[in-house]
Amino acid sequence: MNYKMLRYITGQLLIVECLLMFLSLIVSLVYGEFANLEAFIIPMAAMLIIGLLFSLKKPENKTLKVKDGFVIVGLSWIVLSFFGCLPFVISGLIPNFIDAFFETVSGFTTTGSSVLSASDFDKLWAPASAELGMRGVFFWRSFTNWIGGMGVLVFVLAIMPQQDMKSSRLVHVMRAEMPGPKVDKIVATVRKTAAIMYAIYVVMTAAQVVLLLFGGMDLYESLCTSFSTAGTGGFAVWSDSMVSFGGTVAHPNFCIWVIGIFMFLFSINFNLYFLVLTGKIAAALFSEELRWFVGIVLASTAIVTANLYSVYGNISDSVRQAFFQVSTVISTTGFATDDFNLWPNISKTLLLILMFIGACAGSTGGGIKVSRLIIAVKGTWAEIRRMVRPREIKKVFFEKKAVEGDTVKGTFAYIVAYCFIFFASFLFISLIDGQNIETSFSSVAACINNIGPGLGEVGPASNYAFYSPISKIVLSLDMLLGRLEIFPLIFLFSPSVWREK
Repeated sequence: MNYKMLRYITGQLLIVECLLMFLSLIVSLVYGEFANLEAFIIPMAAMLIIGLLFSLKKPENKTLKVKDGFVIVGLSWIVLSFFGCLPFVISGLIPNFIDAFFETVSGFTTTGSSVLSASDFDKLWAPASAELGMRGVFFWRSFTNWIGGMGVLVFVLAIMPQQDMKSSRLVHVMRAEMPGPKVDKIVATVRKTAAIMYAIYVVMTAAQVVLLLFGGMDLYESLCTSFSTAGTGGFAVWSDSMVSFGGTVAHPNFCIWVIGIFMFLFSINFNLYFLVLTGKIAAALFSEELRWFVGIVLASTAIVTANLYSVYGNISDSVRQAFFQVSTVISTTGFATDDFNLWPNISKTLLLILMFIGACAGSTGGGIKVSRLIIAVKGTWAEIRRMVRPREIKKVFFEKKAVEGDTVKGTFAYIVAYCFIFFASFLFISLIDGQNIETSFSSVAACINNIGPGLGEVGPASNYAFYSPISKIVLSLDMLLGRLEIFPLIFLFSPSVWREK
């Protein structure tokens, strides 16, 4: 384990988080929320001091192995969440530390599970003169979705000086943080790859902000909503998510379509956008994973639309509601335009299945990932063929390329680990809190797949505040395991990894 590099990159991370938090401080100043300035100043000062102490001296040995990349990513996300939750505690919005940590982990992992109630959102819109306004704090809440969407360490890689690290060393960090079976460089260096991905991310976010402004949202609402959409996180600035838009949006249906489409777009592998930008449009459009993803979305929307026609009574509302909820669930965003907990069972069952499928690899979405499921299905079929014809050599092909045996094994290993953690968490919180099966099962599904709302007592109209502190810690770990795709956190808590030199 390269402890000096671990210290150095953690220091860089804290400095970056300090700078990112500064934007929320500016928002508080703009809205005159002077009573809440210390909620940002105190953690920013702590992060800056510790960050400088950790990163002033650059390590001579900058070698990073695979395990180093995993440990750095796992530890960094916990440190990020620890300091990121302090504004909630200091401002008094979420005075309980475990609740605040749960909310922050939910933000950075782009899950969207929340402990906030409708009365807490009243503080957001309270006038600053009453010393209750918390626009800056809620801005930070939505901004954590945006930061976590692409991955904060990817951002660090994008801005890190070229001489600090070599691409061959940084790729282990990037692969540990980016979702999917395998992550490669799209250009010659990891730093340029990270910069290109963030540039696409920023441009798409800005485009959504502009469209939501046309739809009647003000700048604050547009920014916060776009941050949560881009990160597929689902933290809204209204207590009922997108159901009523607080009664202030001029063109709600237009905004619903914009948000639904952008949730879909942010669920697509960002490498495909790079191919489009470089003129390789055909290669992007004929991506196997993209075809499967689009097919799943269209088929699911059609089924839910047909099932909802009796609820809404007209095709336009049924299509809009169906597409939005299919998009929000498969992208693992977690916004809601209606309480789908009250929908017919066919729609609820299909949405529950989509929670596990998730988005494309290399996107900001969560879930098992479409590419991983394709490889698993093809790998299983190849094994069945081998059982029938032992001498036949049957390779697994994905995106018109033969998949390496290690990738197939890694896919099955991930699914096995995923299932074990899922059912262990489900059993644990069921024993601790004694909720019904629907609530406990969907709570774990929503957290480990980074979705947010589930079914039962954690539906779109409810929150996770009722869970015990120990269950919130377990669900927080599930969110981290889901966002980092299990193995970085397993490495982090493995004593043998820390003993190795």
